[in-house]
Amino acid sequence: MFVYVGTYSVRESGGIYQYSLDISSGALRLVNSFTSLENPTYLEINHSGENLYAVSEVQDPYGAVSSFSIHPVTGELKHLNNHPVSGGSPCHLSVDDTDSFIIGANYDGGSAFVLLIDEYGKLGHATDFVQHKGMSLDSERQEGPHAHSATLDLSNRYAFVADLGIDKIMIYKFDSEKGTLSASKQSSIDIKAGAGPRHLKFHPNGKYAYVINELDSTVTSFTYDQGEGELKLNGTVSTLPPGIDLPAVVTRGLKGNNWCADIHISPSGTKLYGSNRGHDSIAIFDIDSENGKLTYMGYEPSGGETPRGFVIDQTGKILIVANQDSDNITTFFIDIHTGFITPTGHSVEVPSPVCLKIK
Repeated sequence: MFVYVGTYSVRESGGIYQYSLDISSGALRLVNSFTSLENPTYLEINHSGENLYAVSEVQDPYGAVSSFSIHPVTGELKHLNNHPVSGGSPCHLSVDDTDSFIIGANYDGGSAFVLLIDEYGKLGHATDFVQHKGMSLDSERQEGPHAHSATLDLSNRYAFVADLGIDKIMIYKFDSEKGTLSASKQSSIDIKAGAGPRHLKFHPNGKYAYVINELDSTVTSFTYDQGEGELKLNGTVSTLPPGIDLPAVVTRGLKGNNWCADIHISPSGTKLYGSNRGHDSIAIFDIDSENGKLTYMGYEPSGGETPRGFVIDQTGKILIVANQDSDNITTFFIDIHTGFITPTGHSVEVPSPVCLKIK
């Protein structure tokens, strides 16, 4: 397997890194890097596995998305083209099921965009753009909209844009022939004021969805009507252990003491994981198979500082964490029976790692 790493362009970062993964030991070996992009923080691989896409998370004047082909044997990236987006700091991407469109979220200004993908994987013109409006409780982080992820459901018919700045998940109908976003019957769902919804994941069965909330360290669960594209609140749980004294464990001055970041579900659909930046841990939850509700099980230290993104391999045996502020990536074994994770003992140094994708 190959692991691709998106980074911020700081501390002599090599841009996008390519590692090979030994699934039996959890060891990572550097294979290659691609250096010509600025802040290639978030990555996405299309469904065919032939192309990789990377944001260029810059503010002025606009951000951009870049496309690459992936060599079928070596995994080497070949740059195809770049395309600007009408918004600043693009921070998340999803490719639709047909591999014909890519939908993304712009953090600065709070908007979502759709770009055409041609038959060779190159990016074409923008097919749609939507601008969010509003604000919420936190005067510093929620003074306006800040879209943080754009996710398509398993039917490829609805798009969900989690907006940290307005405490809403915006819901759009997605036309997979035209690449357009239009009003849905349920246009949005409110999250608790001040929560700051960030990344959203659908359960493999398509019946449930989960959003990790950056600002109040929680995960909110939903039941999902796939036919109508409607979410219904199903409970909220903390990502932190009971009774923890956060100021005692936080040394980097993160506002609110802990910021959540990424969220993933095990391939079996039985466990959910979330990253805590500040507490520097991976939170572990059990998913009730009958109703999709979450039960907090515990946590494992991330093996570094500020775990931004993480990924679970396709077998469900390995979890890999990008620790942004300690410049390292750590690997963990997953107990497929209990869901708990344990360090493999392997770690590699990478400047400011943000996002991880496995092929």
